[in-house]
Amino acid sequence: MNREDAYQLLTEYTKKDGLLKHALAVEIAMRAYARKFGEDEESWGIVGLLHDFDYEMYPSQEEHPFRGAEILREKGYPEEWVLAILSHANYSGVPRDTLMAKTLFAVDELSGFITAVTYVRPNKTVAEVKVKSVKKKLKDKRFAAQVSREDIREGAEGLGVDLDEHIEFVIAAMQEKADVLGL
Repeated sequence: MNREDAYQLLTEYTKKDGLLKHALAVEIAMRAYARKFGEDEESWGIVGLLHDFDYEMYPSQEEHPFRGAEILREKGYPEEWVLAILSHANYSGVPRDTLMAKTLFAVDELSGFITAVTYVRPNKTVAEVKVKSVKKKLKDKRFAAQVSREDIREGAEGLGVDLDEHIEFVIAAMQEKADVLGL
């Protein structure tokens, strides 16, 4: 279960550039938090990379992330990883009872939102993104309307982290790997 295999699985099921970049952003944030928490960076990164790998093919709530979980189990991925991926969807009914699962939930929506904020910055680079600008855009319900503000807040709370600190941490992780993200 290495990153290369996970990336091949991701690209087998996901073709859209935006979804691939989202997977990479979540992977980057997960790796950064794994370092912070003293956890296994490789496994956390793989979970981030694969959390939505089935979404393009199976976008309905009836199928995502359930079809992906079936595929991961068939391929022998660790159950802890599968459960973390299942738990990132509130409607799955799978509790977020590990630090890995809580972190995945916390960085998923936020990394997508930070990407959206990046695209409206003058130079469209994540280097320009600040906590203040993210928080301002969070208040605008029309901006990136598909992103759940409640999930972002709930994610930070689940980690026991101040929202501003959480936003700043994920921005910094994404800035560090801006070239990988094309941001």
